[in-house]
Amino acid sequence: MNKNRLEAFSDGVLAIIITIMMLEIKTPHSNSLESLRPLIPVFFSYVLSFVYVGIYWNNHHHMFQAVKKINGSILWGNLFLLFWLSLIPFATSWIGAQNFSTIPMSCYGFVLLMCAISYFTLQKKIIRHEGKDSLLYRAVQKDIKGKISLFCYVIAIPLAFLSPWISGLLYTLVALMWIVPDRRIERQINN
Repeated sequence: MNKNRLEAFSDGVLAIIITIMMLEIKTPHSNSLESLRPLIPVFFSYVLSFVYVGIYWNNHHHMFQAVKKINGSILWGNLFLLFWLSLIPFATSWIGAQNFSTIPMSCYGFVLLMCAISYFTLQKKIIRHEGKDSLLYRAVQKDIKGKISLFCYVIAIPLAFLSPWISGLLYTLVALMWIVPDRRIERQINN
């Protein structure tokens, strides 16, 4: 199967996700600077989630540059990833509206964890389809950043009950870790 339709569909879904997140930021009903104060947590939650969606878009693009062909299993794996990514606007809106409180921050972490698991699942499906000789396998076989990310999400979810700010710091740390595109795939493609 040709991978172009999968990539185009995924790009479209990610663009819609970003648009939905932006539409959740409501304009104030006043023209004063003070009327912007309640929007500060909403804006910060938007920025963090925008960065996450951007990271997934960037890494998805890089991953599919290394892919030669796809199958039905990969299509379903990609839909699994898109499903969890599509929940980011809900989780983003909730943490922003509730000033980063415990339950919303824990749920936000769960959505991020499931996004990471679904990305890992998609990666495994591609490797299974293309084999251990594939560019992708050679690029990601020692996925230390991915394992650190999963660990951070797993500990941040229950930590939200102790301190939502610690969870938020861990989510931000993971985003900062991935803000630089994953060069492993580029290196394999250019070899």
